[in-house]
Amino acid sequence: MSPVQSHLPAIRFENVTVAYDRRPALHHLSGAFEPGSLTAIAGPNGAGKSTLLKALMGELRPAEGVIDRGGLSVGDLGYLPQAAEIDRQFPLSVADTVMLGAWQQIGAFGGATREVAHRARQALSAVGLNGFERRHIGALSTGQFQRVLFARLLLQDAKVIILDEPFTAIDARTTRDLLALVHGWHGDGRTVIAVLHDFDQVRAHFPSTLLLAREPIAWGPTESALSAVNQLRARAMAENWDENAEPCERGQRGAA
Repeated sequence: MSPVQSHLPAIRFENVTVAYDRRPALHHLSGAFEPGSLTAIAGPNGAGKSTLLKALMGELRPAEGVIDRGGLSVGDLGYLPQAAEIDRQFPLSVADTVMLGAWQQIGAFGGATREVAHRARQALSAVGLNGFERRHIGALSTGQFQRVLFARLLLQDAKVIILDEPFTAIDARTTRDLLALVHGWHGDGRTVIAVLHDFDQVRAHFPSTLLLAREPIAWGPTESALSAVNQLRARAMAENWDENAEPCERGQRGAA
């Protein structure tokens, strides 16, 4: 067991339902992300994958059930939202963006120390962006910006890494390089959770998978979780979902 993993708790979901305007986007989820696990969250569009991450990050409160982070605070979680949720027109340089990963150390209004600035340069080097420190984030390509966000996570040095569609709309080389960082985090014993759409990518790189269709279909070893039967069930549930059903009705249907 690695030093990081030995100090990590499991993150547990106990019958969790998350709703928007009382209409569940994620229903009756129970299970755990074990310490040091590398897990993909997969499923059809609208399956509740991003909703799960937002609930885990405390951005959404469960309508039912409990999320037990095992004593970890939200600040212990390194979170990368979908790229579409990030405003790249905000006047920030690459270096400033990366150093946001150290906000817990320097405070919201504190200045970066030389040590933090040095670590930021190291993080940019690790993602292949030497010399990009002064560029404006709005001038970067999609792949370059994603590398910057991974550098920010490197600087944060979080115990748990949470990624929402981290490889969408980026080139193959960038995907390969960022997947190497994901495996590095996993090798360090950190817990890594990622929403992904590419099932081939999931099978190749993620040993555990949670398959969702607003309700959990399977949670376990990837090959069994992504079986043909489970994928068919997920598609059928997504296609037949009743948007007007009440939470309790969905729970009864899911248990049938």
